[in-house]
Amino acid sequence: MAAAELQGKYQKLAQEYSKLRAQNQVLKKGVVDEQANSASLKEQLKMKDQSLRKLQQEMDSLTFRNQQLAKRVELLQDELALSEARGKKNKKSVESSSQLSQEQKSVFNEDLQKKIEENERLHILFFEADEQHKRLEAELRSRLEVLETDAAQHQAVVDSLTKKYTETIEKLQNDKAKLELKLRDLAGQAMAFVQELVTALLNFHTYTEQKVQIFPVDSATDIISPLNQKFSQYLHENASYVRPLEEGMLHLFESITEDTVTVLETTVKLKAFSEHLASYLGFLRKILPYQLKSLEEECESSLCTAALRARNMELHRDMKRLTAVFEKLHTYVSLLALPSTRPEGLLRTNYNFVFTNIAASLHGFHDILKDISKHYSQKAALEQEVPTATQKLITTNDCILSSVAALTNGAGKMASFFSNNLDHFTTSLSYGPKGGAEFISPLSAECMLQYKKKAAAYMKSLKKPCADSVPYEEALANRRVLLSSTESREGLAQQVQQSLEKIAKLEQEKEHWMLEAQLAKIKLEKENQKLKNSLSGHLTETIQEHSVLPNIAEQKKETTEKGLREPIKSTSLIGMLTVTTDNEKAPDAESREDLIKTHYMARIAELTSHLQLADSKSVHFHAECRALAKRLSLAEKSKESLTEELKLASQNITRLQDELMTTKRSYEDQLSMMSDHLCSMNETLTKQREEIDTLKMTSKGNSKKSKNR
Repeated sequence: MAAAELQGKYQKLAQEYSKLRAQNQVLKKGVVDEQANSASLKEQLKMKDQSLRKLQQEMDSLTFRNQQLAKRVELLQDELALSEARGKKNKKSVESSSQLSQEQKSVFNEDLQKKIEENERLHILFFEADEQHKRLEAELRSRLEVLETDAAQHQAVVDSLTKKYTETIEKLQNDKAKLELKLRDLAGQAMAFVQELVTALLNFHTYTEQKVQIFPVDSATDIISPLNQKFSQYLHENASYVRPLEEGMLHLFESITEDTVTVLETTVKLKAFSEHLASYLGFLRKILPYQLKSLEEECESSLCTAALRARNMELHRDMKRLTAVFEKLHTYVSLLALPSTRPEGLLRTNYNFVFTNIAASLHGFHDILKDISKHYSQKAALEQEVPTATQKLITTNDCILSSVAALTNGAGKMASFFSNNLDHFTTSLSYGPKGGAEFISPLSAECMLQYKKKAAAYMKSLKKPCADSVPYEEALANRRVLLSSTESREGLAQQVQQSLEKIAKLEQEKEHWMLEAQLAKIKLEKENQKLKNSLSGHLTETIQEHSVLPNIAEQKKETTEKGLREPIKSTSLIGMLTVTTDNEKAPDAESREDLIKTHYMARIAELTSHLQLADSKSVHFHAECRALAKRLSLAEKSKESLTEELKLASQNITRLQDELMTTKRSYEDQLSMMSDHLCSMNETLTKQREEIDTLKMTSKGNSKKSKNR
């Protein structure tokens, strides 16, 4: 019920979230439009300001020009008044000149009138433009204030909604994580129950095979029927059909992790479990006819009583029901596996119906197993009363009853587990989009999870502090050192390899000399044994000499003669030594041999050390040569790269020089054009000055004429 309420709350929150998200989109669009309008109005305001400043500049220039003209008019009026005052005296003499001054005055008056009218018109235009600009600026400012107020309100609404839905999303994600954790816990429990059922099924089929071999006919004493032989052969294959059920459930459990979206559409491993269940169902269908015929054959036996026959027929019906309930379970499990392969094969609205029927089938499976346990216990009790019942039969029946009891307990646990968590399975595994839309496909879900992991790893790598960068010169020097050290390392590796080979040879020689030493030790022990034996013989001879007194002189002579010819054995604390009569010369020869041997051994050791030193030096020189060759090749490569860079630099210099010449020519052309323009302006100014001088001369002449008048 809690899961159903959580699902309902989630759907309501999702609906509200979708509505507010739509409103948020509208508000965002309005804010964007108002911001665009505000930007356009600001641009218009800027253009109006520019036009106003331009008009202001024109107005200032016209005002300055008007002031100049007004001053000029005043001067001309003053000169005219003076000329009129003076002209009264010589009116007759200057009638023609007065007519000319009158015409000039009329021209000046017309020019002045035009300037005054133009100035008045410009003042009117400036005033109208100023008033329009002020009015437009006020309107735009008020509109901008309204838009900013609306934008602030909309942003506040957006922020509040974002905060609200962020909290809601976090809450829903936490609830989803809890649900997925509970679903994984439930999957672990289901896997344990399936493992228990698999063990019980293996035991049941195995002990049933043993029962067929010993009842009603014991295969150890007689030949069982061909039917039971075939039935026993099929039962012997039960592990190849039962074990995959446990493996499929284990793979399904391993596919449910915290990173996966666990719904029926993404539970791909459920298809494999359904296939394993179909394989076991085929096994049950294959052995069912033989099992029924075996029970019928047992009923036809002379050992079967009426009560035992009744129990066999009850088991006959129970086995049919057991196969039928496995067919139902396979049907509904295969339906649950459809969304992961063909989502259109099973609608999400029918999930509850399928889960309910699975729970009912599991309860039916439990009831059938209880009946089988009851009937088989009665059958076992009746078989014990048979006169030919053996201890082997009784033990096998007890094993079958224990396996059936384990099956019954496992089925009961599975049925109770599924019924208790039916609401959770219905709500969690049927999670998906509203309106019956398709959920994410398994391939897309897997890709999404892979990209999610990559994104998490990327964000984690971004949080790591960046390592300090190395300057280019230092990195280049380190690279050269690294290359040289690499070459030195290769040389050292070769030295180590050669040393290892020498060590191996020395080890072989050491083993050889150790064997030689062992052989010499064995020979020494044998010689010592011989010496001991000869010493004991010598002692016996001495005793005989003391016992036989006669012929002492003859024995002394013989002894002296033998002493001159044969070696004499002498003993000491360090062992026994045999010396000849010329033992004075033997030590000198042996000492010379020892000295020669010691000298040559020392010489060999010295030459060996010199040879090893020469080998190490040659390897070192070879490594240095390789390092120098490598450095030389690197220097040549760097030289080539620098040559290419130099060529590119020279090309760039040439190109820049060409551009500089082009720019210089363009500047010279512009300067010449500017000088021409200045010359033309100077000519224009000269002409204007000449006109002004002419006007002055004319005004002076007029003033002189007026004075003369």
